[in-house]
Amino acid sequence: MADEDLADVAHFLWEAGTLKAARRTGWWMAGVRDPESVAEHSWRTSVIASVIATLEGADAARAAHMAVWHDSQESRTGDVNHLGRKYIECKADPQEVTDDQTAAMPEVLRVAVRAVVAEYEAQDSLEARCARDADKLECMLQGLEYKAQGYESAQRWVKNSRARIVTDSGQRLADQLLAQAPLDWLRAAMGEKDRPGT
Repeated sequence: MADEDLADVAHFLWEAGTLKAARRTGWWMAGVRDPESVAEHSWRTSVIASVIATLEGADAARAAHMAVWHDSQESRTGDVNHLGRKYIECKADPQEVTDDQTAAMPEVLRVAVRAVVAEYEAQDSLEARCARDADKLECMLQGLEYKAQGYESAQRWVKNSRARIVTDSGQRLADQLLAQAPLDWLRAAMGEKDRPGT
């Protein structure tokens, strides 16, 4: 493959970097002034997807790969929250955006990326369901963190996200997260005892 064949791949890598600055806009309605970026959300979603998939006996790498790409289209569309989507005549189809993003890429990459996004959107595989659950669990977890910072309105996101988790492992993890406080992991790592939820 010649270097010039990678020019459009390099363009996409620049484009993907914009997700580090793109904010998850739904959190603004909860009063969060500087919410997480799409890239931050996608990173933790990928970690969670690998965890859920492993627990479910699915291919963890494949689930994490889908989670990496699940919001990549937002470099072109922005993060449009659920209320905003109500007013948009033509909702951007993730597969169509991905097709456009990858159109000039080498065939091997174009085919691979499109297949990952199509599998995630179809939700026909266990790995895709694990990746979608990871997306919901990450949103729930972020909501719990924002609540701990004083954004009580984030409870709506916690509740709605928890209700959309379908895998057994995802549901059990959600229950564990709901039973903990954000710094319980640190207390456990430091060997502190008998201080749950503080």
